[in-house]
Amino acid sequence: MTHQVFAFEPPERFVAGTVGPPGERTFYLQARGGGRLVSVVLEKVQVSLLAEKLEELLAEAHQRFALELPPATVNPPDNEPLETPVDEEFRVGTLGLAFDVENNTIIIEAIAVDETAEPLAEEEEEEASEIPAISDDLDRLRVRLTPAAVRDFIDRARRVVAAGRPPCPLCGQPLDASGHLCPRHNGYHRR
Repeated sequence: MTHQVFAFEPPERFVAGTVGPPGERTFYLQARGGGRLVSVVLEKVQVSLLAEKLEELLAEAHQRFALELPPATVNPPDNEPLETPVDEEFRVGTLGLAFDVENNTIIIEAIAVDETAEPLAEEEEEEASEIPAISDDLDRLRVRLTPAAVRDFIDRARRVVAAGRPPCPLCGQPLDASGHLCPRHNGYHRR
């Protein structure tokens, strides 16, 4: 089976977005450019971590390479929905980030879940101190962004993550419209 690399250097649009109501949302990264539209599925926590790590990468590039940091979004925020059709190319297993010093750009790579990998036994997990190698036979979405485009992506990703169900003020778990069994109330509903 051949693998595909969906490369956008740079994309016309690269965003995180969702499909579905809060509590049942599916999270996507979506890139458009050159007449192509690519959507990949990932978890909410991956979107949140990606935004956090991109923020850290911008700060480190500023400190180490004197990258001029873009101001807070000067463009109107991209609040448009994902473009249709939203067809899943693959489910993201691994995210990679890199800073290209020569071009002052940031590369984001979303790599498909490796469904052929054997799960490690508990004893092997304890012994596996090295990071497992990522197979070159996996589909990938690769985008190259300017620092300003990265800032816009971070801002939108954080808005998308925050737009879900509000957290319980006591335990932090998402509140459901149908009710919430808070562990801090020993399972009793508050009235």
